[in-house]
Amino acid sequence: MLDYRTKTFLTVCKTLNFTTAAKQLNITQPAVSQHIHFLEKQYNTTLFAYKNKELSLTPSGEILYKHLLAMKNNEQAIMNEINNNTSYIETLSIGVTMTIGEYAIIDKLANFIQNHPEINIHLHYGNTSKLLELLDQGQISMAIVEGNYPKENYSHIKYSTEDYIAVCATSHQFIKEPHTIHDLISEHLLVREKGSGTRNILEQSLIAHGLHISNFTHYTQVENMHTIMNLLKKDCGISFLYKIAVEKELKSKELKEITLDDFKLQHDFDIIWQKEVSMPINIFQSVKNLFNSSIRKYYTIFFYRTKTILNPKMFSLKIPIYPT
Repeated sequence: MLDYRTKTFLTVCKTLNFTTAAKQLNITQPAVSQHIHFLEKQYNTTLFAYKNKELSLTPSGEILYKHLLAMKNNEQAIMNEINNNTSYIETLSIGVTMTIGEYAIIDKLANFIQNHPEINIHLHYGNTSKLLELLDQGQISMAIVEGNYPKENYSHIKYSTEDYIAVCATSHQFIKEPHTIHDLISEHLLVREKGSGTRNILEQSLIAHGLHISNFTHYTQVENMHTIMNLLKKDCGISFLYKIAVEKELKSKELKEITLDDFKLQHDFDIIWQKEVSMPINIFQSVKNLFNSSIRKYYTIFFYRTKTILNPKMFSLKIPIYPT
């Protein structure tokens, strides 16, 4: 990279006047003289000479000018190439809940990262309440949520449907074998924080059975899924979680599902974004690739509703149109 003294030299070469060069560079004339003196000392030569009171380059100055000008042009060419290259890179900000981010999209996300180097992804974690806040503030483009939310306020599509189950350690001993959700209120409940989608689904389910979290004799509120999982493994209580989050532990028999006669629940994971807010068509295409079939049939509808204008640089992108 050329430093400030070489920039001064090139400016003097152009103006052939120290005072004019100083004004263009917004520095003092003595500073210009110091920069030139430094280069002359560095190259052990005289770069400028006066002839008939006019400043001109010496033969050594001509040589230095030729090479520094070439270096300057090469530097600009490098910058242009880098800018042209990085201009193809888009950034996609997605918000996900802990359950979804850690258990529901990892495989698809890994595949997407490996196959789409032109897209930078910012993955934001938070409970459903927090993600709605980030979405409303425009800090994320979309979110994948598991809890209930005001659907009338957002554009949304289903990502997947997941089983919601009661779980405990395989070694857990019940005083009385439970058959209904009421049989569990004497157990120590491990529950997520308020605002969590996982907790919200539980609260709604309990209300349907005339219960509330406070009806449990003991409960521990935890803001981290991994902590709940570890506490379950250590037989510190029971919990209600999405089956996708505990599949590994169920298969390894570290945890077991508590089968209840009156508790059979499934819930949708939804992709949501602000209504009337359009995303660049190439970004939406990337989202379609990331989430594949779950979003595919909505693609044409989204394109025509938003009337998004394509960036000319993206015309080479193949955009399939699927029937609605």
